Amino acid sequence: MSVAAVGEIVWVLGVVTWYVIRYPFERRAKRVRVVSNRRSLSEAVGLASALLGLAILPGFYVATGIPAAADYPTRPWAVVVGAIFFIAAMWVFRRTHKELGRNWSITLEIRDQHELVCGGPYALVRHPMYTSFLLMGLGQAFLLSNWVMGLAGLVGFAILFFLRVDKEERMMLDVFGQRYRAYMEKTKRIIPYLY
Repeated sequence: MSVAAVGEIVWVLGVVTWYVIRYPFERRAKRVRVVSNRRSLSEAVGLASALLGLAILPGFYVATGIPAAADYPTRPWAVVVGAIFFIAAMWVFRRTHKELGRNWSITLEIRDQHELVCGGPYALVRHPMYTSFLLMGLGQAFLLSNWVMGLAGLVGFAILFFLRVDKEERMMLDVFGQRYRAYMEKTKRIIPYLY
C-alpha cells in the first residue's frame, strides 16, 4: 500500500468519525425547541463551503484521483502529522458536542433554556467547534497530497468562519449580554492564547 493511500484512508476514517460524533447530537437537537434563529443566506453559503471543502471535494478526489495534475509526492511524516491533526480535531469536536449538550445546533439558533457554556474546551476558546474544523483542514492538507484537494478544507473552513463567527458572537451578546462580554474578555476566538 502506498503512503498516499494510507493518507487517504486516514482522511476517510477521520470524516467517518466526524459523522459518527455528530449524528446523535443532530438527532437529539431536533427534540429541543428553537426559540430564536438567525439563519441567513451567508450562513448557508458558509456551511455549504465547509461541507464542500472538508468532505465532498476531497471525497471525490479520494474516490476518483481527480485532479491528478495537482498531485505531489506523499511523505510519511506528512501523513503522521495529518493524522495527529485529525485526532486532535476529533477530540475537540467530541468535547465540544459533549459540553454543548442540548444547546448544540448546526445553525445559528437559541434553544429552549439555552445556557452559556464556558467549560471544557470553551474555557480556552469561544468557538472550539471552529477550532476542530481548522484542525481538520490542517490535517487534510497533510493527508491528501494534492494541492487543490489538500487545501480545499482550509478554504472551506475560512469561508464558514468569516461569514459566520461575527454573527454568532452578536447573537450570544444579544442573549447573554454582559455575561458573554465578560466571557469574551477571558477567552480567544479559536486558538488558545493567540486568536
